[in-house]
Amino acid sequence: MTSPSSPGPSAPSARSGPPAGPTRAVVIGGGLTGMLAAAALVRHIDEVTVVERGELPDGPRPRRELPQARHVHVLYSGGARVIEDLIPGVTEGWLAAGARRIPLPTGLVSYTAQGWLRRWPVEMQYLIACTRDLLDWVVRARVLRHRAVHLLDRHELIALTGTRDGVTGVRVRTSDGTERALEADLVVDASGAGSPTRERLAGIGVTGVEERKVDSGLGYASRFYRAPAGTENFPVVNVQSAPRTPVPGQTATIVPVEDRRWLVTLSGTRGGRPTGDPDLFETFARGVRHPVVGELLSRTEPLPGEIAVSRSTVNGRRYFERAPHWPERFVVLGDGVATYNPLYGQGMSVAAQGVAAMAAELARAGRADAPGLARRIQRAVAGPVGVAWEMATSQDVLYPGAVAESTGGPRPRPSSPLVAGYVDRITEAATGRMSVTQAFFDVVTLSSGAARWLHPDIVVAALRGPGRPPLTAPPLTAKEWEAIGGYPAR
Repeated sequence: MTSPSSPGPSAPSARSGPPAGPTRAVVIGGGLTGMLAAAALVRHIDEVTVVERGELPDGPRPRRELPQARHVHVLYSGGARVIEDLIPGVTEGWLAAGARRIPLPTGLVSYTAQGWLRRWPVEMQYLIACTRDLLDWVVRARVLRHRAVHLLDRHELIALTGTRDGVTGVRVRTSDGTERALEADLVVDASGAGSPTRERLAGIGVTGVEERKVDSGLGYASRFYRAPAGTENFPVVNVQSAPRTPVPGQTATIVPVEDRRWLVTLSGTRGGRPTGDPDLFETFARGVRHPVVGELLSRTEPLPGEIAVSRSTVNGRRYFERAPHWPERFVVLGDGVATYNPLYGQGMSVAAQGVAAMAAELARAGRADAPGLARRIQRAVAGPVGVAWEMATSQDVLYPGAVAESTGGPRPRPSSPLVAGYVDRITEAATGRMSVTQAFFDVVTLSSGAARWLHPDIVVAALRGPGRPPLTAPPLTAKEWEAIGGYPAR
């Protein structure tokens, strides 16, 4: 899938005036964030080259560079709307390929730390449910149709070119060892969490990037099951952990995906992780705070294949926007800026919102190499990242044995008792008060900022509490129980 580009010699680090000839951008990384970045850039730049070290499949198949794709991924409405704006028609493409658009909370059975959420008969937000391979492939196929987008897969990035004052392009190495230079008016690093971006910056003299990590010791195990006949509209089922309880946090989730399958992901923090042992999978699912996921799994059969197990689930954030000095014409997006515990389902949506922030700044600047543009983009990207980071780390740091580290700044810490208490009140009220449920999902799906929870009407409603007695059982309908063989024996 390698397409030609038009590399040129490295240019001087200092530039003045508008670029002569076609404008060029290089995107490092051909994953979801990289493809979204390319979709945004072609609106402002003449030629966009995507550099990817692996080989991108031409269908919804696994990528060796994305092992976490084997676990549950959901795209919340806050991110899905942004991606639809960047790539019109992509939602229709996902659904045509087998994904489901699941209304929230109608299509969700969720046991939160404060109890079962009610399935109000009105859509407040939504999520896109499918495998990560399918989601990425539909985006990739649409972006690569654009005549201005060129893909260089099986190309490894060697270094940034330029100086601490401005990046002028990149040097890459092909699979046969040939090196080449790609000149660019803008370089976008979308190469992911494991990319040595800080080291690459140090190579041109840019240092002092603060970094923080919160590691709850989370582990994941995932397996596909054959969905029973008649469950085509089955809800997402999720049992969450209770971070303020001093025991390992364990969860179990069923997400209906394409090809009439359930993707089931179990998770546990340090001291309570799931394993890859197939004989223990259902046992673990029954042992979380409520056994409903295990009960549902007992009514169907696992599909052939190994259980996927992952341990790389550290929350990590790099504060590029705070760097003492930032080079012109270089931007970092997606997981390279921040990664989150996958349990919260934020990564893809936050990455999409970061791309949208870049697009907005590009539109305001009018040219890709405008002075100060890269710094402004990096600061704009930090907005949605900050909201998701606080939501994830303020919970994860509470689990037994959680490790919080920082380079160049204060260590991450739990939310203040006042803030933590209010978040608990919001979640509890959301179990029985519709107005709070709406506000809850607006923020959780990243469709609104956390300030949504501070609206006077929501504050009053949260303080009044749920208003209805708590549900005592999973809110599955009689038809849904019938589809999987009837109510469980008690």
